[in-house]
This record gives sequence, C-alpha cells and structure tokens, in this order.
Amino acid sequence: MDLNTVVELRDARERGTWRPGDAWLGGGTYLFSEPQPHIRRLFDLNRMGWEALRPTPDGGLEIAATCTIAQLSRHPRPAGWTAAPLFEQCCRAFLASWKIWNAATVGGNLCNGLPAGPMISLTAALDGVCRLLDRSGATRTLPVGDFVLGAGVKDLRPGELLRSITLPGRALARRTAFRQASLYGLGRSGALVIGTLDPVDGEFALHITAATVRPVRLGFAVPPNAEAVREAVEHAVAPDEYFDDIHGLPAWRRHMTLRFAEEVRRELVEPDRSVESGGPVEPVGPVESAGPVASTASDTTEEAGR
Repeated sequence: MDLNTVVELRDARERGTWRPGDAWLGGGTYLFSEPQPHIRRLFDLNRMGWEALRPTPDGGLEIAATCTIAQLSRHPRPAGWTAAPLFEQCCRAFLASWKIWNAATVGGNLCNGLPAGPMISLTAALDGVCRLLDRSGATRTLPVGDFVLGAGVKDLRPGELLRSITLPGRALARRTAFRQASLYGLGRSGALVIGTLDPVDGEFALHITAATVRPVRLGFAVPPNAEAVREAVEHAVAPDEYFDDIHGLPAWRRHMTLRFAEEVRRELVEPDRSVESGGPVEPVGPVESAGPVASTASDTTEEAGR
C-alpha cells in the first residue's frame, strides 16, 4: 500500500512535539496493508537498536516491541521453561507467510489490539507486563490484560510507545494447554483459550482471547470442576463482549470458548481424563450454526488468524 498522505519519515530517536497525524512505524505489516488517510508523519522504531530478546534476572524474558515473530519463534528456550511450547503455538496462530513472520513485530500485534492477535494471547497468558515510554522518556508499566481494553482499543496516550513486554520466570515455569479454532482452514482465530497451572501454588488459570473483545483471565486457587469453570466463564464474559464479525458469530465463539475451557481444565487438572487433540467433548449448550470449524488442540496448528 502506498501511503500517499505521508509527507515525512523520521528517526524515532529524534525528540520533538507529537502532533495529530503522527504514527510509530515498526514492522509495518498492518500499517501498509490498507489506506491510512489520517497519517502524515512516520517515526521509524527500527533505528532504535533495541535488543530483540534478552533474559531477565528472575529467569524470565524481555521481548522488545520491535522483535519479529520469526525472532521470537527461533529464540532458544531453557529447559526450565515448561511453558515453552506456547511460544510456537501462538506464533503459528497467525494467518501469515514467512515474509510476514520476518517483518511483523510482537509490539505491533499488541498495539493493533485485535481480538485475534496471538501475541496478545501469548503475553497475557504468561503474565506479560508492558513497558511504555512517552516523548519525555518517562516510563510506566501495565499488565497486558490491562493494556488491551477492547477490539482495537489500547491504553496508549498520545505520543506514547510500547517499548517492551516482560514475561516473569515463574510464568514460564507453568504447565500450559492450548486450544484454538477458526471458521475456515485459513482464517483468523475465532476462539483461543490457554490454560496455565502454577507449580508453586497450584493455581489454575484460564486465558480467553480471540472470542472476546478483550483478554479475559480467570484464576482458580483450587482445582475447579467442570461446573465451576463454566460458571466462571459465563460470569466473566458478558454476552456483548463476544466479538462479532465475519470470522464468527458471538454464539459460536461462546460455544467454542466453553468447550475449550473444559478441554483445557481436563488436560491440566484431570490429565487422566483429558481428551485427545481435537477429540469430542460433552455438549456445552446450543449454538447457532456458523459453518465449518478448523480447530487445534496442540502445537500442530497451521491455520489460525492474525
């Protein structure tokens, strides 16, 4: 896409007054995918020289906003990272070619704030914390779950940018379970549920994205049964919080969320009863027909969405 309204490309290291029509340029895979008539100046973040990925003292990982999906996918995972499979599962929950993988950034995916953003799913499930910078250099931090407020709505102030996302070491040591569904073989995620189990205190948590307009986290201090999980999901997600677009009706997204929540619960809380990948589960209630479903329950997913 030729952004013919842009009149200036600037180095993001330059200080200056932020004004209407300014935008940060990361990978540009969204920015250059459709007209942006409101943009006049671009500030190129790729000249900042940020290290893509670096370990933190607690055994965690700091991901620069400019880290590409390819860099994240290739990054070595220490043996203690029990949650390591989740990285590749979420990286492959993109409807993206290798060219996109080498250009699209983790920060850009978060800042788009789309329900199907798999980097939102990954970082929210692993207790990611956003570090935000304003034009003066002042910083503030915000959990990923509080950074994305709705479909395309983020807690970003004018001129502020996402510098990095930090995943704590304790979160990376958790067991995880992953479920994703799309209406089509090559389509955006319509529902994505991640479960985590903390080895320290035994907390079981469900993380709901793609089906909802914002990330939803449900924590259980003691292992829940099926009824407790269903009630928690129904209470946490209001009917109007299920996303509605051509990639899935709200009723179908709710149905898949409840189904996946129970599959994830069984896999982590009752592993002896967990279902096979993509296998049948008990019905969770009526659902409007929404067409064929492509779903995955393991790291073999190839057909998710972005």
